[in-house]
Amino acid sequence: MTDDLPDLPAAADLRASDADRERVAEQLRDALAEGRLDMEEFGERLDATYQARTYGELAPITRDLPGAGTVAPPSVSLVKGPEQSGSWAERIVGGQGSSTWGVAVMSGFERKGRWTVPERFDCFAFWGGGELDLRDAYFAEREVTINCVAVMGGINVIVPPGVEVVVRGIGVMGGFDHREEGEPGEPGAPRVVITGFAFWGGVGVERKLPKAERQRLKEARRQERLERRQARRELGRGH
Repeated sequence: MTDDLPDLPAAADLRASDADRERVAEQLRDALAEGRLDMEEFGERLDATYQARTYGELAPITRDLPGAGTVAPPSVSLVKGPEQSGSWAERIVGGQGSSTWGVAVMSGFERKGRWTVPERFDCFAFWGGGELDLRDAYFAEREVTINCVAVMGGINVIVPPGVEVVVRGIGVMGGFDHREEGEPGEPGAPRVVITGFAFWGGVGVERKLPKAERQRLKEARRQERLERRQARRELGRGH
């Protein structure tokens, strides 16, 4: 990862993207599978990866790991890409997910922003917590499964309006949140199936508007208040 930084002035200060963080996370997972990292160090580095905001913060995380040249260099562009479409058809992209699992052992993990949810995502939390935010996500398939195992920990799944949610998890002295079940999905929207096991822990499910939509509604309400205030002023002048 360190050898692949873009050769630009002050590259270390450039903001990293979600895709850049996922590249580093994937390299850490390979190192864990090969026995180069133990679970505790893996958790610490993964947590640091998802908290990193710049290339300079990402670089030290994999500096002592092999694989130079095997990770695609971070994409750095000064041209703003197209805004995400609201069409569900355009958000079900096929192929592989950008991340397939998350682990929190006395730590935390999160997936948010414009990441691609795979057909199956596995996550585990032990004395820790994780958050999966699907509001701006793309989906590899029309139906995706999120398998959550929470042992004395918690995992929270955030879905946007219009997505059908099915909860099939089992809780023992713990539980799965079923409040968002039963709402029919919009035509063409993905179906999210949440499975797994919770022991002295919990898996929560929330339905929230995307941040851009919340901001748009907030601005619309503000504009409406201004218009009402202006109408009252004009009415008062008329008297």
